[in-house]
This record gives sequence, structure tokens and C-alpha cells, in this order.
Amino acid sequence: MRLSFNNHLGAPIVRLSCLLLVLLCASQSSVFAHQKKEALTEILFNTRSGNLEVMHRFLLHDAEHAVRLLQDSNADIIADEQAREEFAQYALERFTLLGDDGDSLKLEFVGYELDNAFIWIYQEIALPAQLHSLGVIHNVLRDIWPEQNNLVNIERNKNIQSLNFNGNTEWLSVQFAD
Repeated sequence: MRLSFNNHLGAPIVRLSCLLLVLLCASQSSVFAHQKKEALTEILFNTRSGNLEVMHRFLLHDAEHAVRLLQDSNADIIADEQAREEFAQYALERFTLLGDDGDSLKLEFVGYELDNAFIWIYQEIALPAQLHSLGVIHNVLRDIWPEQNNLVNIERNKNIQSLNFNGNTEWLSVQFAD
């Protein structure tokens, strides 16, 4: 069977079909626009302050969704300080740094802040006298979303090393050249 369109009718129908397809794809992309789950953590060996500083950046949408799943289905992380504190505590419990001996470094919680579409969580510890390696455990949000990807950038002596936590990765480490 062969379908044919009258020229004066066929072109507008094809254009309309294409337009509808484009609109459908655009509406679907906005629904799925935030499907990539990612977070960034920066670790800085700050010789000026004498501290090893840890800065976690999470998408506010992900943080709020996590608090709603784990704590309170009505949580509003933007308006409610308690919701922000709950997310910060959740994150602190799922992030660990390990020294040369494999023991956990006792990071102190400094605070958090909202910054546009992100929530930042800050930690620090006095710079260890000797540190030849650094182990990192970063499971924040990975217990909620298996596809969560947590990138960690470690800067020491102007050298940056990156660790990528995805899939079943539980911990990773870097070595430092002295």
C-alpha cells in the first residue's frame, strides 16, 4: 500500500508533525533535565591557614530530595534551617578522609551555606605534619541514587589530583610526591 499526500496538504502536515516531535522532545528534556546526579568536593591543603579544608558542593534540588526521602517528606531546604542541618549531618556521616595509617582524620564541621542552586558544606582539620597519602570515602547521596557521581579534587602544592566515586566504588586514595 502506498500513501501519498496532496502537495498542498502534505508539506504542512509533515511540518506540523516535525514541530510536534520537537516540542515533545523539548518537554521531555525539561522533565529529565536533572537526571545526572553529580556532586563536587574540593580538598585544599591550605598552608596559609594551616588547615586541610574540605568544601562539598551539592545541587540544592538533590539535597532537598534526599532530606525529603530520609527525614521529612515536607522538608524545605531553602526555607528551613533544620532541613539544611539534617542534610549537612547526613553528608558528614558519609564522607571520611583516611591518613597514612588508615585511621580516620577527625574533620571539624565548619558550616554550610546556600549559593544559588547549590548547598556548600565545609569541614577542616589542622594540616597533618606528615601525610604521604590520603584515602577518601565519599558515599553522600550514593546510598539514595546508585547513579550518583561524586568528584573529588585534591589540591596540594599547586598539584591537583582527582578521584571519581561512581558505581560500586567505596573508597579511593591518592599518593603525594614530597
